[in-house]
Amino acid sequence: MGALVGLGVGIGLMLVWSAFFLPRSPSAPARTTGRATELLARAGLGQVPVPTFVALCVVCGVVTTLVLQVVSRTPPVAVAFGLMGAWAPVAVISGRARRRQRELAEVWPEAVDNLVSGVRAGMSLPDALAALGVRGPEPLRPAFDQFALDYQVTGRFGESLDRLKERLADPVGDRVVEGLRIAREVGGGELGRLLRNLSSYLRDDARTRSELEARQAWSVNGARLAVASPWLVLLLMSFQSDVIHRYASATGVVVLTVGAVACVIAYRLMMRIGRLPLERRILS
Repeated sequence: MGALVGLGVGIGLMLVWSAFFLPRSPSAPARTTGRATELLARAGLGQVPVPTFVALCVVCGVVTTLVLQVVSRTPPVAVAFGLMGAWAPVAVISGRARRRQRELAEVWPEAVDNLVSGVRAGMSLPDALAALGVRGPEPLRPAFDQFALDYQVTGRFGESLDRLKERLADPVGDRVVEGLRIAREVGGGELGRLLRNLSSYLRDDARTRSELEARQAWSVNGARLAVASPWLVLLLMSFQSDVIHRYASATGVVVLTVGAVACVIAYRLMMRIGRLPLERRILS
């Protein structure tokens, strides 16, 4: 018993000593951004917790599996469609993120033009940014409303810009915010010229990308139709019990697995061949 007490006291003293005298390792970042977090932010759903999103995917997958099991009474087919159901929320959010990115790219030149007008009228850059929450383009107003509140509370322009970038989660927004940061530091007569050049560049970039995306649309739609067609046929076959039960065998499982893998690979290749270069958030 005495040895145990002595050991406990020794360990306690060692812990106290280490807390005061051992060098502390650098703390890890307070927040790590995963793919799900970034996807939700790009879709304008940054306030949705990632566990809630994951739970939605699981629920969709389970419900789809149960429904197809009741309809087809073939577990392999039900599981295949259940995996698709689980992926459906991800596909919907990804589509929403792409649409939001295109929408913001179209309205950023107008927002910068409003900034130029505000600066010409004698407003400071923070005040001109805050005014975008009232008279700016509709998709950008909530983010700039929150920027105005952040700047009013903290008075720190740089930190308010960082929070604005997090809310927007947009590659074009990153370039605009960093341009504004530089403009704030340069100031003087260069501010108006920098903003005008930025507006012209953003307008030309949005016009070029819009034309390329219009030409690319046929390949994207063709790839989606080619991938969806066999699964739509399989879904219709699920209502014919004498036919769909053949997929309950080992051979049927192999056919479903090979077909799913082939569809995924073909779709990825088609999208990679026909896609445009994606803008990355290099300044985030």
